[in-house]
Amino acid sequence: MSKYNIHSDFSKYENTKLPLSPLLLPLINMLIASSVNKIKPPEGVSATKKQIPGYQNGMIELIIYEPKDIEANAPCLIYLHGGAFALKAAPYHKNLVCEYALKTPCKVIFVDYRLAPKYAFPVGVEDCYAAFEWVCQNAEGLGIDKNRIALGGDSAGGALAAAVNLMARDRKAPGICFQMLIYPVTDARQITESIKKYIDTPMWNSKLNEKMWKLYLKDGVHHNREYASPMEAASLENLPDSYVEVSEFDCLRDEGINFAEALMENGIHVELYKTKGTVHGFDIAEKSEIVLQSVARRIEVLKKAFKPIEPE
Repeated sequence: MSKYNIHSDFSKYENTKLPLSPLLLPLINMLIASSVNKIKPPEGVSATKKQIPGYQNGMIELIIYEPKDIEANAPCLIYLHGGAFALKAAPYHKNLVCEYALKTPCKVIFVDYRLAPKYAFPVGVEDCYAAFEWVCQNAEGLGIDKNRIALGGDSAGGALAAAVNLMARDRKAPGICFQMLIYPVTDARQITESIKKYIDTPMWNSKLNEKMWKLYLKDGVHHNREYASPMEAASLENLPDSYVEVSEFDCLRDEGINFAEALMENGIHVELYKTKGTVHGFDIAEKSEIVLQSVARRIEVLKKAFKPIEPE
């Protein structure tokens, strides 16, 4: 019996913890990749792989998921997966982004950025920025409306998405129309009440969180710390409208809420949604009614964000 009032949909994960041993990570990532490769996109969604230069010309892979008969000049979600900056995308990530592509509808560019600890900060986030830049530069050829490019991510991918938004603002890049952050990592200082409280929660907890930051920041942060830890940005002004979703029994809950509130204080329109009875990474329980409702809610916010602006 869990000491937390976790919904029964997630009870099978009560003894699950994400593995973060540097020695085991290569093997685990090989197994994850094998599982993901076995999943075919659903009927009506095609997948195209592209190799592009990432940070310092290291090559990274993008996968473009698009519904058949998608409109010309379509909206696009650039999606950055979670996994503690160190784990590859899980099978449920692939299913999720295909659902976003099909139901929004939009093109989804899924970024296979390089991972810690081999590629510590800033490699992963700069890879993600390189992917964003590539999409902007190739929007016309990709059939993407450059005015309707959004960034999304879950967990560590939420930190990467928030950071790329900051980088795009600071580097005077083309505007991003929206950001969608799902149970995001936002604060390397690890000082919130939920960090102090949730030391033993399923899937993710503050002890694992501390290990994650040690792996990701092992080479130190010599400048632009906010690109690792967005909550530490001097200003969150001039960022796009945002959707932030947090889990109840999650050590990252409060930093997600804090980030949403800080965005609001900087004049950004934010929708904050607090899920109940949930754990970090709850999307893994794909058939759960809570997950299905959460995914439907995210699709609605994307539809709204991608609605073309009518000329006055």
